[in-house]
Amino acid sequence: MSTKNGLITSSFKVVKKTRHVAKRDEKPSSPPQTDTEISPISEDQEKLRQFDLDWKFGPCTGISRLQRWDRAKLHGLNPPEDIQDLLLLKQDDQDYNPSLWGEYPL
Repeated sequence: MSTKNGLITSSFKVVKKTRHVAKRDEKPSSPPQTDTEISPISEDQEKLRQFDLDWKFGPCTGISRLQRWDRAKLHGLNPPEDIQDLLLLKQDDQDYNPSLWGEYPL
């Protein structure tokens, strides 16, 4: 294959792409406003989240937070007492009982 200048790039057709230039008067559209805002996480839920993320108390998939706390206590891992108090106080509430990873399959 012979090329004019001996360069491989001279054997290919040059294709220039057109640029889409936005008009200066146009402003980017903002996302639509909704009435529902994400509620901030309560202090108790943040404590439980940190308990779920702390691996020194063992894995938390497949068991409830209270079961994980009991298992950590049984193995001498000294889980925080305030977590147990919180879990016993809210044990019927579905926002508090399953762990952070509870919805993921094993």
